[in-house]
Amino acid sequence: MGDVRGAPVRPSLRVTAIASLTPLEELDDDPFLVDSRSQHAMCSRWAAERGYVVTRELLVRGLRPDHGVLWEGVRPGRDLFVAPSLRVLRSALSSVEEFTAECVRRGVRVETVGRAEPSYDAQMKARVHRRLSMPTAGYDGR
Repeated sequence: MGDVRGAPVRPSLRVTAIASLTPLEELDDDPFLVDSRSQHAMCSRWAAERGYVVTRELLVRGLRPDHGVLWEGVRPGRDLFVAPSLRVLRSALSSVEEFTAECVRRGVRVETVGRAEPSYDAQMKARVHRRLSMPTAGYDGR
């Protein structure tokens, strides 16, 4: 298959962003793990910088590496997983090592963004708290 100029068209990769589902009670101790929106945003920026698009966002905690939600529709060479950091993967999955091995076995890449996590001040923590504690009150997170 080629484009109008005859150059081959490379199929784009589908990216699944993995974020950690961490209870709001842990906000003071570990705000980035609680702030799944920032985790997904970091993954989306990473993907966009590479010309990829995040097609799926997972929000999980201690998920088994063979769980169906991870692998639903995933195709070798066409999909990849990305997480903000190894630390996030450790929280999101029950075993990063088993997940990585499963990715190798299935021919699917797994990447981490590898950027510094944001520093949270009291105001930022308050915004995360409002967003997560009042979702049914119509609060949109801004």
